[in-house]
Amino acid sequence: MNRNPDVDRWLDETAHPLDAAVRRTRDIILGADDRVTETIKWKTPTFEFRGNIASFNPSKRVVSLLFHRGAEIPGDHPRLEGDGRLARTMRFTDLEDVEAGRADLEAVIRAWCDWKAG
Repeated sequence: MNRNPDVDRWLDETAHPLDAAVRRTRDIILGADDRVTETIKWKTPTFEFRGNIASFNPSKRVVSLLFHRGAEIPGDHPRLEGDGRLARTMRFTDLEDVEAGRADLEAVIRAWCDWKAG
């Protein structure tokens, strides 16, 4: 996995109320495809491969991921929400919900990477 120490530090300093769910979401994203990297952008962890895939969207009540160009990701991804021109959101209420949505999250990440790899 392509772990970035800056993201480790962000997670340690943020102390999110759903810390275990945030960390598990990170692990799933990084484990879904070896091409995914992470950094801190816009003061939050952002996952990348040939562009910004998704960023944690600050919320204390849910784990929220903003997929910057989610509307363009090939395939059917029912957990992606929103009707804007580009952005989509995927939300998890707790660790159990993260595990329930794992396959959907992995599919979105893989679809992005395959799309961007050409």
